[in-house]
Amino acid sequence: MMMMKKKASQKKLLLYRWKRKVFLTLAFALCLGSFVYFQARYNDLTASLKKLRVDQKPQIAFLFIARNRLPLEFVWDSFFLGKDGKFSIYVHSRPGFVLSEATTQSKYFLNRQVNDSIQVEWGEATMIEAERVLLRHALKDPFNHRFVFLSDSCIPLYSFSYTYNYIMSTPTSFVDSFADTKDKRYNPRMDPVIHVHNWRKGSQWVVLNRKHAEIVVNDTIVLPMFQQHCRRKSLPEFWRDRPVPAEGWKEHNCIPDEHYVQTLLAQTGVDSELTRRSLTHSAWDLTSSKSNERRGWHPMTYKFSDATPHLIQSIKGIDNINYETEYRREWCTSKGKPAPCFLFARKFTRPAALRLLRESILLREKQQDS
Repeated sequence: MMMMKKKASQKKLLLYRWKRKVFLTLAFALCLGSFVYFQARYNDLTASLKKLRVDQKPQIAFLFIARNRLPLEFVWDSFFLGKDGKFSIYVHSRPGFVLSEATTQSKYFLNRQVNDSIQVEWGEATMIEAERVLLRHALKDPFNHRFVFLSDSCIPLYSFSYTYNYIMSTPTSFVDSFADTKDKRYNPRMDPVIHVHNWRKGSQWVVLNRKHAEIVVNDTIVLPMFQQHCRRKSLPEFWRDRPVPAEGWKEHNCIPDEHYVQTLLAQTGVDSELTRRSLTHSAWDLTSSKSNERRGWHPMTYKFSDATPHLIQSIKGIDNINYETEYRREWCTSKGKPAPCFLFARKFTRPAALRLLRESILLREKQQDS
């Protein structure tokens, strides 16, 4: 009886061991098969991503600073048409404004507003803070290689292809930057953080490469100095919104967005990495204007009557820029050959831009203007 029980228990033990071996073998086979399967899928995915990276063209990030809507979106819609994969768009509008189907008719601008915009005041450091917000968002995309700042009154002068090739043909940034020796906007209180020999002036409408965009975003030294010591003078037209200054004549006058990027890059020692001119045309010389509206601190605004082929051709025909304070004349080139200085222009009203587009004056290839 004992022998039979012993044999039965041995059989059960052998059966258990056999089942365990079978289970472990099947589990191992399943794990191995799963590993091989997922490894194959991973390799396929990696190969697809590598192919995508090879096929993905470097992008230009177009960074728009707007009040609300983009009144000239129809021009940009024509400009971007059919060029997907070569550009990205970011818009800084007032806080809470959304580019929805109710506020834009262009698919390219739909929901392209940044979600952490700030209230911007002209002549205040908030303008350069808005620029940094746009750059932070655009730098998240590794395919963005150039960063173009544009206003809501800007228009492109040439086709996307010509513009893209012009900007991407050089590794440098396009930054209008020159020594500011006439306006005396440098505030001595900035010293020694910002030395006077690094003080620069220029247009805020810059085109940055990725390295220089990261310098702007990561800056924690120059920006606080601008926030404290670079502010516009209180002009009479603003006194209704704030108390009249007791000694306004003593106020130091400084426009942050005309100095910040230029001074920061000079302070960082990368002046030699810049093409020191802007790609955006603005008409500042208003001394001959008979209209009071067209005088002052802002560029001339082009209206419907101004929007003629002659105007656009005169802007396109500019091939050099003279910097009086540096006794320097910048001859404009692209790919080592003479080229127009400007790819964009401002400030245009909606009727003016509509007329230019309807009369096929804009968005031409360079050869069509010859």
